[in-house]
Amino acid sequence: MPPRNRRRKNASAMKMLGAQVAALRRAAGLTQRQLAERLVVDEETIASIEQGRRLLKGDFAEGLDEILEAKGVLAAAVEHMPEVDLFPRWAEEYMDLEREAISLSWYDNQVLPGILQCEAYASAVLHCKAPALNEDAIAVQVAARMARQEILHRRDPPTISFIVSQVTVVDRIGGDAVFYEQLSHLRESMDAPGVTLQIMPLGVETHAGLDGPFTLLETPDHQRIAYIEAQRGSQLIADLDEVSLLERKYAMLRTQALNTQDSRGLLDGLLGER
Repeated sequence: MPPRNRRRKNASAMKMLGAQVAALRRAAGLTQRQLAERLVVDEETIASIEQGRRLLKGDFAEGLDEILEAKGVLAAAVEHMPEVDLFPRWAEEYMDLEREAISLSWYDNQVLPGILQCEAYASAVLHCKAPALNEDAIAVQVAARMARQEILHRRDPPTISFIVSQVTVVDRIGGDAVFYEQLSHLRESMDAPGVTLQIMPLGVETHAGLDGPFTLLETPDHQRIAYIEAQRGSQLIADLDEVSLLERKYAMLRTQALNTQDSRGLLDGLLGER
């Protein structure tokens, strides 16, 4: 799936529009739950829009205009929202799927997965980009990465399995202070509902993930999709044979990595070296 030009809406504008939705909802005497029921969506969808964490799209804005008697104000605001080139479309398509997924299986051997990154580590990773990003772009992307982590705290969180290389755990991206903050964040993430984390140790003799990182996800309608990201693009894979191949690869990785108890012990040992 080649990258296509599409611009993502400005994060500040999304928050402002979300605040307007909240104000109109309250003026109409509706709770978030009542509005969600009228629109036949989850209550969390309304909350995410009002907090500026989820993009309000045109058709949805029109429905809100009608229910909240906003006379087309929201639809017009969506149409004329300022834009910022934050993510290419191929990344946006994956994040839309990630946000709704009921299960995720994530293998990474270069950098820790985005939804496990603390803010300081995310900033340090983005400062490593070459060519360099400007500070405004880094700030926007860090905020977006932190917002993605809301899936870990959903009322019905997905089942998530992470396998990460020990190299990504011990690399000191951003320096010692960031390293220990990220270790603590990883350790806390292991206690989140539905989350398992396994570390692929150094020095293994067999390794099923030598071809690089990938993510597997299951949608609410039980479609299984794979996502592979490379230097200048990525690919969403829906072909059942290809997804099955990666699922079998991931199953093998789970047998080769440390189990969750030993992975927890490795993190505790690193934290104890301070």
